[in-house]
Amino acid sequence: MSQELPDKDENDLSLFYEAVKGARPVKTNRILHTPKKPKPIPRQLIRDEQQALVDSLSDHYIPAHELESGEELLYLREGQSPMVLSKLRRGHWVVQAHIDLHGLISDEARLYVSEFIADCKKRGLRCVRIVHGKGLGSRNKEPVLKHKLRNWLMQKDEVIAYAQARANDGGSGAVIVLLKA
Repeated sequence: MSQELPDKDENDLSLFYEAVKGARPVKTNRILHTPKKPKPIPRQLIRDEQQALVDSLSDHYIPAHELESGEELLYLREGQSPMVLSKLRRGHWVVQAHIDLHGLISDEARLYVSEFIADCKKRGLRCVRIVHGKGLGSRNKEPVLKHKLRNWLMQKDEVIAYAQARANDGGSGAVIVLLKA
């Protein structure tokens, strides 16, 4: 007495058709949502902008106006009051951001400084510290990045002045930079 049960899928399908036999499609003004394709990443534009940042700073820049005080780094953009530099040296402005260039080669450091200054400008930061090191780990035990950084900073329009950091901020291994508002 083996009785075969109707196939479950057939039974379910016939029940479904019976339930919807008088149904009509609903008219709607809504457009079905189709996911948008993501915007392409402008890789070439990003590479071009990074290269422009690198190209904007030269290692061979010879400044017309530079204040030298032995080994101490000092710079004041032409047309600025000497009081600005004096206040910067005394720590009048609070350091709002900083970067450390230790371990970077010259090209990496140049790009890092450019990006850092551009980012600070976007964020509206005025006073920043850049640690360049004292050169104790370099071949000749001389600060390579210190002198290059001096030239790079003078080439940036955003830089009003810079001075060697006070001892508690890094001393001769760092520089405090004042940026335009």
